[in-house]
Amino acid sequence: MPKSFDVRVTTMDAELEFTMPWKTTGQEVFDMVTKTIGIREIWFFGLYYTDSKGFPAWIKLNKKVVEQDFPPRQNPLQLVFKSKFFPEDVEEELITDITMHLVFLQVKQAILDMDIYCPPEASVLLASYAVQAKYGDYDPTVYPPGFLRNESLLPPRVIDQYQMTPEMWEERITSWYSEHGGMLRDEAEMEYLKIAQDLEMYGVNYFPITNKKGTDLWLGVDALGLNVYEVNDKLTPVISFPWSEIRNIAFKDKKFTIKPTDKKSPDFVFHTHKLRTNKMILQLNMGNHDLFMRRRHSDTMEIQQMKAQAKEERTRKQAERNRLAHERAAREEAEREKEELQQRLRHFEEEARKANEMLIQSEERSEMLQQQARQKEDEAASIVRKAQEAEDEIQRVRAMAAKTEEEKRALESKARDAHDLAQQLLRTSDQRQKEAELLKSELTTARRAEMDAKNQLLAVTSGGYGASRPRVAGELEMQQRHHMTSVSLPAQHTKSFPQYPSMQSAPAGSVSNHRPLQQQRSPFDSNLAPTQRSIQTHQQQQQQPQQQQ
Repeated sequence: MPKSFDVRVTTMDAELEFTMPWKTTGQEVFDMVTKTIGIREIWFFGLYYTDSKGFPAWIKLNKKVVEQDFPPRQNPLQLVFKSKFFPEDVEEELITDITMHLVFLQVKQAILDMDIYCPPEASVLLASYAVQAKYGDYDPTVYPPGFLRNESLLPPRVIDQYQMTPEMWEERITSWYSEHGGMLRDEAEMEYLKIAQDLEMYGVNYFPITNKKGTDLWLGVDALGLNVYEVNDKLTPVISFPWSEIRNIAFKDKKFTIKPTDKKSPDFVFHTHKLRTNKMILQLNMGNHDLFMRRRHSDTMEIQQMKAQAKEERTRKQAERNRLAHERAAREEAEREKEELQQRLRHFEEEARKANEMLIQSEERSEMLQQQARQKEDEAASIVRKAQEAEDEIQRVRAMAAKTEEEKRALESKARDAHDLAQQLLRTSDQRQKEAELLKSELTTARRAEMDAKNQLLAVTSGGYGASRPRVAGELEMQQRHHMTSVSLPAQHTKSFPQYPSMQSAPAGSVSNHRPLQQQRSPFDSNLAPTQRSIQTHQQQQQQPQQQQ
């Protein structure tokens, strides 16, 4: 027979291995673990294992470890150190930080494993406290987006309930996490447990049972009593038995009986599937009832001492925290002043750099402006030359324009003179037409008088020349008709000066004592010659303005 055995104890955050004597009891192993971890509230914890048939079981402290129902050939023996009982008020009952930390880790894992139902909103809030407990205050520069990607913070049921990406969940958790600044790890874990203890399934151990009718039910054992649930609902109990109303609990084989304090009330009887289940239910009932009664009495000296030490420790931690906070504030102030000085230095450097750049730009701009000024001066000189040339051209054009104006005025004067001359000629033409008409009238009268004289002359001479009177009269008439047609006027004055027959000489054989008629001048011939000359002059004067125009 071996003299020792190996045991591996797993806590919520560590693993411990011991080599124990063969006769070591469960209590000795339990004491070894609690001393190693530093647990003083030992009444909440126990050593949990899985028996040879795969059922959960708790180490019996008064029995040898090797004699308990472990799986055969298991080496080292596998034990789990965890809470067997849970406090009613975590803030009041959890004294030391290590106890609170282990309970926090166990409750957190139960929520993530969905052994404890937690609504989605509460799950996000609890996750933010868990992150605060692990990472401390939120700092965006230290914890960029995605730092929670590998963390298990929400129950799968909550994640599946909403169509949200991991980034969206992380954003919601971080929004709460950022509001927990200044909270220490133990404070964040305490806030987590204060919320978790109000969940319906917190600290409840469930066992499948059947009633007298064979209906499947759940029996829940927690710090306040026993509760019976329907098989499909672990949240709302059908029947509740507070510890203060239970008079006795007993089981026989698979039958379990709960006797109320009120003797008139009937006993509640149910059955389990295995005897070992009744044994575990009884152990949990006894432990929870014992803690329930201890809470209703004054604390023992040990607990009072532990609370005083815990209070002193919290006071010391608070003072240390205040000192650290003061130092942190001073350091932050110094860093802020340093940052401000650095910013001012960078600002001054930036201003100096900008001033230097502006100076260089000013010099470049000054040089460019000088070049532009020289160009402008050259352009101005060129413009002045062009302006002078333009002025000279304007003067020349003005001189030409003046000359043209004079010529225009001269032409206009000539045109007016020609117009006046034309008007004068027209008036003269009208006057000459009137004179011609008068002369025509006088000529007609003279011819008539001449005809009368000739007739009288013929009458006087008719005695000796009676035979030739008709011939003479005929010749005279022909000469008169010829003379009327011999006078001609210009075409433009044909209307004003009609043609008159000219006097013709008498034919041979006429009266001998008279001059031939062609040799005789009419007293009006001398008046006709000037009229013809004036008409010719008038035609020439009218032609000259037309040629000038």
